[in-house]
Amino acid sequence: MIMDTPQLRPGLAAASDDDANVVIVHDPNRIVPLQLSLSVAEFECARRINGKKTVAELHQQTGHPLSFDEVVDLVRKLDEHLFLHNERFFDYLFGPDRLPSCIGCYSPDPAELRSQMADLFTAPGGPGLPDEPGCRIGSDGPVRAVLVPHIDYARGGVSYGWGFKELIERTDASLFVIIGTSHYSGERFTLTRKDFTSPLGTVPTDQIYIDKLEAAYGDGLFNDPVAHLPEHSIELEVVLLQYLLEGRRPFRIVPLLVGSFHDCIDADRDPMKAPDIARMVEALKMVEAQAGETVCYVISGDLAHIGPKFDDPKPLTDSQLRKSKAADEELMQAAERMSIPGYFGQIAAEGNRRRICGLPPTWLTLTAAQPNAGKLLHYGQYAEPNGYESVSFASMAFG
Repeated sequence: MIMDTPQLRPGLAAASDDDANVVIVHDPNRIVPLQLSLSVAEFECARRINGKKTVAELHQQTGHPLSFDEVVDLVRKLDEHLFLHNERFFDYLFGPDRLPSCIGCYSPDPAELRSQMADLFTAPGGPGLPDEPGCRIGSDGPVRAVLVPHIDYARGGVSYGWGFKELIERTDASLFVIIGTSHYSGERFTLTRKDFTSPLGTVPTDQIYIDKLEAAYGDGLFNDPVAHLPEHSIELEVVLLQYLLEGRRPFRIVPLLVGSFHDCIDADRDPMKAPDIARMVEALKMVEAQAGETVCYVISGDLAHIGPKFDDPKPLTDSQLRKSKAADEELMQAAERMSIPGYFGQIAAEGNRRRICGLPPTWLTLTAAQPNAGKLLHYGQYAEPNGYESVSFASMAFG
């Protein structure tokens, strides 16, 4: 059916390649995290795929630089990459499974992926692989929440291992509420009912928990149906949970994305004064109280984002990196003390100039879960050698 009158879907973009005879077609919104290399002739043909022309007509209108069979192959390639506005794309958009968007950050091969995950624990500076799940609940007490990075695995490295080792050893939960930074949506809060798939299998979302959250919070949690599709902040945590609990116990997730708190920062206003934020805090508390089982929270958030990549005017100096690290340390100390006003106040006082992307999920989780105290497990600061960018991150446990 794609050959009848195929239609290119809106929102795609083209970029030049090092080879002048190649054009790269991609989705700048990362709804589909794929790109396709086309010849100039293929690209000129693709531009005419508007839902009104048959393949034969497309062949005729291109002036015949492509054979009829080559036009057919082009349409098939566009369909396989989900670049056509058709049933296949809508199945992807609204189907039951949320497919991986971060392949490349991790291997698509399950065996290679397991080895990659093991390295996050066993590489130099790592904590070692976790002991049996739940083995330290009796001695150290259960963990209520962990803060872990969502920077790519290569740069986050063993910081992931420190957070997830603590998580696995100090909870016997089978239900994980993953609260992550929303990078692609203008909505404050976004849930999805999709199950999350990876090379290690499929993790179900807890539909009953989501129903209860929606009932407690109200309308608006599904306003952006594509917010979760390109988002890495939930996916990277799910893959690690799969690796660690594989063959040990099944688990479910509640994937909640949290958008910017810029309005609260600009007004220097306690986020609890924002009605939607206060409503979500109360909804999370209420639904957990009704869960009838242990609920563990995973906060997916990084710290500072500084340098020209993030619109700062000049390359970073060693002095700036040291100052940013010191500010991060003060922020983590406030979180360790469970001084939530202090945590938010420090970020608000600097106008969030360092772009702490973990602010919304961290503030929301700590306010809703109300753990007694936190503990910094690992801190990292990636700095590009020429001062173009720096991203910092940390792992913390809250009990």
